Amino acid sequence: MGFKCGIIGLPNVGKSTLFNALTKGNSAIANFPFCTIKPNVGIISVPDTRIIELSKIISPKKIVTTYIEFVDIAGLVKGASKGEGLGNQFLSNIRDTQAIIHVVRCFKDDNISHVYNKIDPKNDVDIINSELILSDFDTCEKSILKLEKNLKHNRDEVEKKLFILNKCINHLKNFLMLKTLKLNETEKKIVSDFRFLTLKPTIYIANINENKESLILLNDLYEIGRKENSLVIPISSNLELDLAKMNEKEQKDFMKAFNIKNLALNKIIQNGYKMLDLITFFTVGVKEVHAWSIPNGSTSIQAAAKIHSDFSKGFIRAQIIKYLDFIQYKSEIKVKEMGKCKIEGKDYKIEDGDIVNFLFNI
Repeated sequence: MGFKCGIIGLPNVGKSTLFNALTKGNSAIANFPFCTIKPNVGIISVPDTRIIELSKIISPKKIVTTYIEFVDIAGLVKGASKGEGLGNQFLSNIRDTQAIIHVVRCFKDDNISHVYNKIDPKNDVDIINSELILSDFDTCEKSILKLEKNLKHNRDEVEKKLFILNKCINHLKNFLMLKTLKLNETEKKIVSDFRFLTLKPTIYIANINENKESLILLNDLYEIGRKENSLVIPISSNLELDLAKMNEKEQKDFMKAFNIKNLALNKIIQNGYKMLDLITFFTVGVKEVHAWSIPNGSTSIQAAAKIHSDFSKGFIRAQIIKYLDFIQYKSEIKVKEMGKCKIEGKDYKIEDGDIVNFLFNI
């Protein structure tokens, strides 16, 4: 299973520049709409100091980090939900992702055109979100009609779905995102099958430059983030792209000279990982130290299947060592001597940072 974050926004807001900085790639950057038509996909390692610390102790031949995919989706425009600007294709690309990175232009530059000739983050966000809402309304309406035709079959189940979908469509009629609709856990599970766009968790990326106008525009975006309970990360995508192209020494020297503490890109990657509600567990040995991504709440048998289907088919038990215990005692043998290695069954819920050894028989 791939875990994907879709990068969206109006044309010319800096999506492809951000994508290139994230991937150190070279997707096309141009000053006109629809430069990106087919989505670019980048597989990006998730920064995690734990795998480095484990590797210092074990000295493995190979280190494998966990990753997420970022998808650079072409710029949406007003009317996308009705097919404007190849909108149907682009909305379909968003539907295939699990989370959204929404890039918003918060800078003025006469050399870079704005598709609507005005820098206004609130309006830009409204345009994109309105198209997502309209697309969800269409999906909801079609799903209701389809279910109503099947009322004779499995009536109780169909009525339950219809009740929830009617709650959704009434919310969407008021141009409200479905993520702001209060649903219980059962309802959330049912609506997840419909892959609604406005249910996807979102991070807003404010593409800024270093002037006062950017700060004023940034505050507008912070207000939107507060209303939606969405994170807002300010970033200069051009600066981050320049940094991404530097070697390690050049990057460190530049960051020191300009008092840059952390790469904003790492914050985006790490928060994208959290937004997908993923956790990391590790398998360790002299051949390989490997980080694995699984959804939060996964059981040990589900984690075993992540590695190989044979691990889950012949699952016997899992040996669990907590990361901090391994760091403290420096070896599996010492951890076991101290009674810190636990034996768990198939229903154990893996916790973030667990070091797992699966015992299986096939």
